[in-house]
Amino acid sequence: MPLQVDYREKQYAQGRIPNTFMRREGAPKERELLVGRIIDRSIRNLFPKGYYYESQVMSNVLCVDGEQDPDVLAACAASAALMVSDIPWNGPVGVVRIGRVEGKFVVNPDMDELALSDLNLVYAGSLEKTIMMETQAREISNNDFKLALKLAHAEAVKLIPPQIRLASKVQNQKRSFYPFTVDSDVLEKIRAKAEIAIDTVMGNPSYGKFERGKALANIQNDIEAILKEEGEEKCLKFLPVAFDQVRKEVVIKNIFEKGQRVDGRGLDEVRDLHTEINLFAPLHGSSLFSRGNTQVLCTVTLGAPEDAQKLDSLVGAPKKSFMLHYSFPPYCINEVGKSFGLNRREVGHGTLAEKALVALLPPENDFPYSVRVTSEVMASDGSSSMATVCGGSLALMDAGVPLRSHVAGVSVGLVSKVDEETGKITDYKILTDILGLEDHVGDMDFKIAGTRVGITAIQLDIKPSGIPLDILCEALEPARIGREHILDAMERTIEKPNTEEKENAPHRGYISVERDYLGKLIGPAGSTVKNIERTTGVRISISAEGRVCVLAKDKASYVQAMEMVDSILGKEIEVGNIYTGCVTAIKDYGAFVETEGGSSGLVHISELSHHKVASVRDAVMIGQKLNVMCIGRDAKGNLKFSLKAAMPSTSSVQVKCGESASTAEVGSVTANAARSVAEWGNAAPGAAKTTIGSFPVETITKSERDVLVYKFPEKRKNTSGASNKANDVVGERQEHNGSQKLHDVECERTSKPGSVSQTKGIRAEAEYELERSLRPTSVSQPKGVTTEAENELKPGNVMSNKTIEPQVVIDVEYEAIVYKVKALGAILKLRNGELGKLFFDEGITSSTFQCGDQVLVKCTKIDQTGRPVFILVDSSKQMQT
Repeated sequence: MPLQVDYREKQYAQGRIPNTFMRREGAPKERELLVGRIIDRSIRNLFPKGYYYESQVMSNVLCVDGEQDPDVLAACAASAALMVSDIPWNGPVGVVRIGRVEGKFVVNPDMDELALSDLNLVYAGSLEKTIMMETQAREISNNDFKLALKLAHAEAVKLIPPQIRLASKVQNQKRSFYPFTVDSDVLEKIRAKAEIAIDTVMGNPSYGKFERGKALANIQNDIEAILKEEGEEKCLKFLPVAFDQVRKEVVIKNIFEKGQRVDGRGLDEVRDLHTEINLFAPLHGSSLFSRGNTQVLCTVTLGAPEDAQKLDSLVGAPKKSFMLHYSFPPYCINEVGKSFGLNRREVGHGTLAEKALVALLPPENDFPYSVRVTSEVMASDGSSSMATVCGGSLALMDAGVPLRSHVAGVSVGLVSKVDEETGKITDYKILTDILGLEDHVGDMDFKIAGTRVGITAIQLDIKPSGIPLDILCEALEPARIGREHILDAMERTIEKPNTEEKENAPHRGYISVERDYLGKLIGPAGSTVKNIERTTGVRISISAEGRVCVLAKDKASYVQAMEMVDSILGKEIEVGNIYTGCVTAIKDYGAFVETEGGSSGLVHISELSHHKVASVRDAVMIGQKLNVMCIGRDAKGNLKFSLKAAMPSTSSVQVKCGESASTAEVGSVTANAARSVAEWGNAAPGAAKTTIGSFPVETITKSERDVLVYKFPEKRKNTSGASNKANDVVGERQEHNGSQKLHDVECERTSKPGSVSQTKGIRAEAEYELERSLRPTSVSQPKGVTTEAENELKPGNVMSNKTIEPQVVIDVEYEAIVYKVKALGAILKLRNGELGKLFFDEGITSSTFQCGDQVLVKCTKIDQTGRPVFILVDSSKQMQT
C-alpha cells in the first residue's frame, strides 16, 4: 500500500543549533531512516487488505532528555495517532525495548544501561501476535532469547489498553472504503487456464530464477492472448493480480502436499554454498560468498581512528568505528533503475549485517582501526542481507581483523493455512534459507544471524497482521542448524583471522607521551603533526591522555613517521646511527643537513665522499635528500654528520703493492669510450684534440680488496698545430707513457688527511685525474684561431661556471653519454653538447656507468646554476654502449 513514514530528529529538541552552513536540518540521516523503518514495519501490516489510499505518518522529536532512546516512543505514538485518525487501521500495537544487564532483563533500559547490556531487542506486538522484531545481541542463546521474547510481548500488551481508551474518548469515525479485490468468478477462470501450466514450471527444480520467471511470463502472455480472443475484458483487467494469486496457491500446495520446494530442496535444506577470499591483492580484505543464485562481493578497508563515522544523533555514541555499507544495484535482479541517495532498504539491510558482525570485533583499545566493510550484491535470489553477514565475516578474517569467530546468517520463512472465519493459523511449514519467490508468497522473512554460541542480530518482516510467538520461537532451532551448516563451509575456507601481513596492509603503533610534551609534538596550530602526515602519508591521532597512534599504509611509512616523532620528542641523535636528512645550506667548508626529526648538523667537505671533492656544490645541492651517519659532536656540542660513512666505498684501480702496471694499462686510451664520443655530433669538449683518459675506465669502477696506488706521468706538451688529429695525440700520449715508469706506493695510510701521496690521497688523485683527462687539452694554436674547447670555456657556453640557459625541457626524455663519473653522480652530455647532472641513489652507483656509456634520461628540474638535472628513465631502457 502507498504508506510513507518519516521520522525526524530536530536539534532544538536538545537545545542545539544545527552545525550546518545553513543552520538547518538537512536530509534525513541514517538513524532517522532506521527508526522510520521500525515504525513502518510495526504498523503497515495492520492496514486492511485492499486499502490503497495514500497515507503518511510523520514523527518529530520535540524534546529529548538524553536518557531514553525516542525510537520506541515514536512507534507507540504512531500507533496512537492512527487509532484516533479516521483511517480504518486494525491496531493498536505496543512497542517496547528489552535489555539484559548482568544476566537480568531490563524493560526499556536507559542509555547507560543499554551501553552495558548484551541484548537490545525492540519488539512490536498486538494482543495475541508478534508484528515486528529488531534485535542486536552479543551471542545470546536461543533459550535466553525465547525468555526475552515472552517478556517483551507481556510488556508490549500493557501499552495497548491506554491507546484503546484514547481512541474511545476521541471517537473519530473511521472512513469507509471499497477494497480492491478480485471477483471469485474471474479468479476461477484464470485458475482453470493457468494452474496446470504453473504447476509444471514450479515442479521443475531445473529452472533457475530467471528461467522460471521467463517461463511464467510466457504462460501469462498465452493466457492474455486467449482472453483477448474470448473478449474477457474483466479478466484481462485483473489478470496480473489473479495470476500471481494462482502462482502463490500452487507453491503453497506443493509444499504442504508434496513437501517440495520450487528448487527441489527439502524444507530444512540450505542451498549450495561457494566461498572465496583474497580476490584482489591490493585490498586489505575481500571475499565472495554465493548461496544458490545469491552472490555478494565484500571488501574490507582499515583506516585510522579519526576515520570513524561521526554521528549527530540526539542519543547514543558520537561516532562509530565499524561501518558496513550494503549496495543493492538494479543489475543484481536483471533490471534497469536509477541510483539515488540513501536507500531505506539498503540502509536497513546494511545496519542489520553491521549489528551481526560488530559483536565479534575486539575492544577498541585492542584494535583501534576504523573498519569499513562494503557489500556489493552481484546477484540476488533471496537473503542477500544474510549473505552480506557471511561475506563480511570472511572478508574481515582475510584482512586479519581479530574476530573471535565467524558469523553466519540465514533467513527462515513460513507458509501457513488460515481459517477464513477466525483468522487463526491451522497449519504451517517453516522453510530454511528461503528463495526470493518463497519470500514473496510466504508469510514472513525471519533473518537470524549469529555464531555457534548464540544470536547476534535478528530482523523480522511479516505480511499478515501478526504471527503467533510460539511459531517464531520454534523457527529459532532450524535457523541454528542452517547457520552451523554455513559456518562449516566458511571455516573450510578460512578458520581464523589471517596472520600473514599483506604487502599493502596498514601498519600501526602507539607511544605514550607526557602531557607536557604534547604541544611540542602537535606544534603551532598542528603544524608539526601535519608536516609528519604530509611527509610520510601516515595518519596520527592523539588522545587527551597522551596516547599517540600512528597508522601508516605500509611499514616503510610507519618507520619513517616514528623516527620523526622520536626526534621531535627529543630522542637523542646517537653516534653511529644513520639518519635521513635534507641539505639546507651549503658553505665552502661543507653542507648543513637537517634530519627528518628537526636536528641539524654539518657534513664537512672531507666527509662528503670517499674521493676528493673540489667543491661542495659538485657533490650535493640544496634540497637534496641524503642518508648520513652521526660521527660525533664538535667542541660546542654541534652534531657532525658523514655522508661517506653511510655509503659503501668504491676503490680505484687496483694493483697489488710491489707490482708495476704495464704501460698499456696506464697510458692507453679507452678505445670504446673514444669511439662513442666521436660518433656523436657534438663531441665532448676537447675530444677531437686530446685523449679520453689516462687509463682504462673499467679499472676505475672495479672494486677489490687490494688498492693500486701509483703516480701519474706528467703530460707532454703538444706543440703541434690545431689541425692535428685525435689519433695522433693518442699515439703521442701512448708513446710518452710507454717510457714513463710507474712508482709503487705503500698501501698504508700514514699521511695526514687530504694528502695525495698516500692511499687515501692517491685514490682521490686517481679520480681527479680521470675527471681532468676529460677536460679540453691545451694545444698550441695559430694566432687568432680558437679551438672548440676554448669556445666552450667562454662565458655563456656550456662549460662556463656562470648561470646558463639550458635548451632542454623538463619531463622530456633525451639520449646522452656519460661524460664524467664522480662519487655522487655523473656528468652527462647531450647531442647538442649541453651538460647535465645525474645523481646516484640506492639503485645506481658509480660502478653502474663507464665514461662513454649511452643512456636514456629525463630532465626533472633545472638547478640554481642553470644546469639540467636528469634521472635514468629505466634501467631496462639503458642503451648499449
